[in-house]
Amino acid sequence: MGLFTSALNASAQAEGKVIDEHGEPIVGATVRWEGTTTGTITDTNGKFRLEKNGHLHEVVTSMMGYKNDTTCSHSAKFLVIKLFEISHEMHEAEVLGRQQTSLKMWSSAENSELITAAGLKHAACCNLGESFVSTAAVDVNYTDASTGAKQIKLLGLSGTYVQMLTENIPNFRTVAAPFGLGYVPGPWMQSIQVSKGITSVKQGYEAMTGQINIEYRKPQMIETDWINLNVYGNSKGRIEGNADATFKMKDPRWGTTLLVHYDKDLTTHDENGDGFQDMPKAEQMNVMNRWTFLSDTYEFQVGARYLNENRHSGQLEGAITNPYIIDLETNRVEGFMKNGFMWNDARESSLALILSGSYHCQNNWFGKKHYDVDQSTAYASLIYEGQWTQSHKLSVGLSMNYDGYQRMHYNSLEPFIDSRQLHPSCYEITGGGYAQYTFSVFDDHGHDGKFLIQPGIRVDYSNLWGTFATPRLHMRWTPTEWVNVRASAGKGYRTSFTLDENNYLLSSSRKVYMDSETQREEDWNAGASVMFKPIVLGKELNFTAEYYYTDFQKQAVIDMDRDAHAVHIYQLDGKSRSHVFQLEASYPFFKGFNATLAYRYTDSKTTYIDAQGNKSLRERPLTSRYKALCSLQYKTPKNKFQFDATLALNGAGRMPDPYELPDGTMSWDKEYKAFPQLNAQVTYNIKKNFSLYVGGENLTNFTQKNPIIAADDPWGDKFDPTMTWGPIDGWMIYAGLRFNLPRHDGHGHGHEH
Repeated sequence: MGLFTSALNASAQAEGKVIDEHGEPIVGATVRWEGTTTGTITDTNGKFRLEKNGHLHEVVTSMMGYKNDTTCSHSAKFLVIKLFEISHEMHEAEVLGRQQTSLKMWSSAENSELITAAGLKHAACCNLGESFVSTAAVDVNYTDASTGAKQIKLLGLSGTYVQMLTENIPNFRTVAAPFGLGYVPGPWMQSIQVSKGITSVKQGYEAMTGQINIEYRKPQMIETDWINLNVYGNSKGRIEGNADATFKMKDPRWGTTLLVHYDKDLTTHDENGDGFQDMPKAEQMNVMNRWTFLSDTYEFQVGARYLNENRHSGQLEGAITNPYIIDLETNRVEGFMKNGFMWNDARESSLALILSGSYHCQNNWFGKKHYDVDQSTAYASLIYEGQWTQSHKLSVGLSMNYDGYQRMHYNSLEPFIDSRQLHPSCYEITGGGYAQYTFSVFDDHGHDGKFLIQPGIRVDYSNLWGTFATPRLHMRWTPTEWVNVRASAGKGYRTSFTLDENNYLLSSSRKVYMDSETQREEDWNAGASVMFKPIVLGKELNFTAEYYYTDFQKQAVIDMDRDAHAVHIYQLDGKSRSHVFQLEASYPFFKGFNATLAYRYTDSKTTYIDAQGNKSLRERPLTSRYKALCSLQYKTPKNKFQFDATLALNGAGRMPDPYELPDGTMSWDKEYKAFPQLNAQVTYNIKKNFSLYVGGENLTNFTQKNPIIAADDPWGDKFDPTMTWGPIDGWMIYAGLRFNLPRHDGHGHGHEH
């Protein structure tokens, strides 16, 4: 669908493009069948594909600030739907609308969920890591009690197995992974797409358990304002400001957006009284600028970004003469360019060249341990997409990825990394190509069919591992208009520079033993999901059941059981697998009120080797066995107030093996118990372009007791802040305001929000 294939891509019968009265694409417009809630939203090129049913022919298109349109799907093979803006002076009641906060991608070949811009406002969403509060699929937890690093867990496995993309470009790799969730400001994001299980071969071979793609605000997005402001502060002393400005040139094909972010922690706090800061004092400056050129046959985008972040943590300074201090300093520069050529829109043929690169410099002090890493990355992708009939579509491409590392590490007292394999410099270059074919079956009436199959394969060569192949397969079956069945299976690979992407381990006194600085990881992932959308009491009930199985052939095992005062990193020798089963239901009980209930069960185990060389298949530590979630949203008439609340019950799990203290007690419990977390927010929309929000996080005030082991002796051999499984901070209250200055065209029209 145009240049950069959106996650909304799927086989469908009713397809087209939504434009405004000046011919510009409208992004995020809702397209649905009249009389139903079955629909989709337009992608970054204004295009859509809509699941079709035999008795439905009228397509209703709506967008905030525009008059609705109803079009007969038989009017053309490829629909071009033009929406006209509502005058800025018209009465407010005439432009009210309710954008969906999240969408299960009904037509997609993959099991995907889209969190929209409206969904991101359900919480403060200061950054990407805080954007999954009301989602059962993704867990976000602190990796330790000292650095503030957060990690995603998907399908019961570490976030390193989830491929992170920014606008379909691989990003935040290796060194950037521990803190990457904090590098994406929430107000910058237009949407987040979460795909579970094995994904398309287009973006590479690394999505082993899933994929998260972030779309930033862009000039071509019709809802983009001249200026957007978001100011935030909380009871823990954190302040944050976000601003973005968009400009359209005299030539409407050109546009530019500038995004600016700043945050700072003004105070330190130690609520549990262990002498250590509960959270680091952090300061971040983040700036991004992009330019776009869009025409009927050519698209061009170029952008650059700079980030500086400093984190200061450790013991509270004052009376202590030799405090244990953790300092992390990061400088990051990114750049990208996209070129796309389109022809024969009805056949969706396009050729795209994508180039990107980054330089990430991270200087780390953990007490007297000094560990600096610089990572340089380069990425190139050439993609062709087209179809020769409505049922047959093909995507082929070439790609290249480079990762280079420069390291410096020492300890003023003694070595802390026991490995001759950790070289001061190393690199990996991987290049290859892929082909992905999509076949759709249509019924006798030419309506969108009951079946889609999408096989894909890519072959790559790595200077470290040689040649390897990545086969993947997706299938979708829609037997009725309210049932959707998906299945997927495929292979995934990645290179683990294990210490670089888990550098928080150095915050403890554990000594690190590594077989090698690089580990090859390889898995098979298979899964299936069933979606039901029956009409119950006149309203649509959305119900999903899904199961995924991940089986590793090769894996970098991080073993914290063999020795409670060390961490051993070695190649898997035995089985390693994960079973995940999830149920989710969503229902609009009455106008403005929606409730979502979800339950997920996780069984994740790995083979560990003890000090005597004995192997045992054991539950992965610090992984909850289940999660139950209830999320409620209510908007009052005319959208003056919005209420959001999410209660999550996080299940129990295993701790790494403890050791016995001199008094005969254990250093920590063998298991942690289930715990609840409640987040809530109230938003007051004062005017069309001004709103206030007040909320709270962890309102149950549950915190992990003694998250830092041996906090009274940080220079000893038992100090360990990595035994983290629950919240470190107690309840927190926040408040903020959002303001936007709508964009006006030369005809005096503006966009309502």
